[in-house]
Amino acid sequence: MSPEAVTASTPHSHDNPDVFHQHDAFQSLGLALKEADPGSGAGLSHLERTPQADSYSEEYHGVIERLQMLLDERESSHEQIYEMYSQLPSPGVRYLPEKVRHQLLHRLSLIEIKTRKAMLRYMTVVDHMKEASIPLRESEWDSAIAYAGRCFVHVTATEVESALHIWKEMEQEAGVKSGPVTFNILFDIATKAGKLVLAELILDEMQRREIAYTKYSYAGIIYYQGVKGDGAAIRATYREMVEAGQNVDTVVLNCVISSLIRAGELPAAEQVYERMKGLAHRRTGKPIPNSGWRAPRELIRTLDTAAQRGRKRRQYSQRLQAESCLAPDLRTFCTLIDHHAHVTGELGRVAALVEEMRILGVPLHGLIILRIFRGFAHHGGMKYTSWTRQRLESVWASLLSMLDKEMDNVYVEKWMVVWVVRAFARCCGEERALQIWEELRDRWTMAGEDERRAAEHLLRHVLGNRAATGCNE
Repeated sequence: MSPEAVTASTPHSHDNPDVFHQHDAFQSLGLALKEADPGSGAGLSHLERTPQADSYSEEYHGVIERLQMLLDERESSHEQIYEMYSQLPSPGVRYLPEKVRHQLLHRLSLIEIKTRKAMLRYMTVVDHMKEASIPLRESEWDSAIAYAGRCFVHVTATEVESALHIWKEMEQEAGVKSGPVTFNILFDIATKAGKLVLAELILDEMQRREIAYTKYSYAGIIYYQGVKGDGAAIRATYREMVEAGQNVDTVVLNCVISSLIRAGELPAAEQVYERMKGLAHRRTGKPIPNSGWRAPRELIRTLDTAAQRGRKRRQYSQRLQAESCLAPDLRTFCTLIDHHAHVTGELGRVAALVEEMRILGVPLHGLIILRIFRGFAHHGGMKYTSWTRQRLESVWASLLSMLDKEMDNVYVEKWMVVWVVRAFARCCGEERALQIWEELRDRWTMAGEDERRAAEHLLRHVLGNRAATGCNE
């Protein structure tokens, strides 16, 4: 089956400031939830050069050299890299040596969470490659498809069509054949958009081309079975994967957990988590408490001391990383905490999971804080709820402490703003929510105009027109 056929079937221990802050943050957050019961790189001269690059080397040598330095520096942001690249006349790739072109695309493809801005940066460079008639590698096409289909929180038919269009261009116009990674990405996009018939067609095409399943193919199928709500099929696919000799790691087990939850089998998902936790216990030798439904009392004390500690960078050896490949990670905790904060409303379970994060050495992340505020927005403001106003204020104080200390991965962004304000509107009323909005707006220094307007639009449902002005009546 060609891309056209599939498209036709689619309905339209070195010093890091953050270690002690992490310890304090966990203590503060834990108390809040429990409290209140009543590479260095070579210079440009070492790069492989192309005729295009040679012809412009004199005029733009400085820009290209600075771009190479940014690409070689691991801490350089996408914004810095793209801003430097943009100083070259369009299409800028014509001025770059081949190695730098592909390094640029590779760096712009590496991002923790795909966003519209990141997608636009990457696709601009891709368009420049096409304009300059410079061929893209298979991996670069794959990244373009992934950006097209995954740069928004919710995958819709629009993203599916964009991804399929790029796939068609890749195979039919550029003549680049798809490998397993391409099909895994397409299958994931189709599944997340709820296009289950299309997902089946993609699997059929893999089989027709005799492309063997990889670990990620099996993980995608497990997720697909979760979307269908078929717990038995999840187990069967997992067994098939193990029997095929595929390596099982945290990525796969996280997929099993989220798929079982999606299929309505929370106890089975919790059992998988307990096994992962047991493996981590055997590795570290540290006892991990049973995940009971009551939050440990010590939890809150851990967050409150964050501001008074120094910074220290963690170092993990390759051996330690290998041993921890089956241990719970941030995604494991995000999945479980999200479910309990949004669906079950078990605040005690949320607090227990936060405590287990601390014990296992999983750094606290803004994604966890966001999910806790989301829980207050869904379950607060009712009689006899555990999600009380006093606990919300304590979690808010913990967040402010983390922001003041500039903890890694805890910062103000659109969805953090939206869920914090909604939580206060639900638990404390409109006036307090407006005060929180004003505080967050002052701290939201990195917001672009589009992002700020989007947040204001979402918050008008909570605060009315005052969200946009921040003015009291």
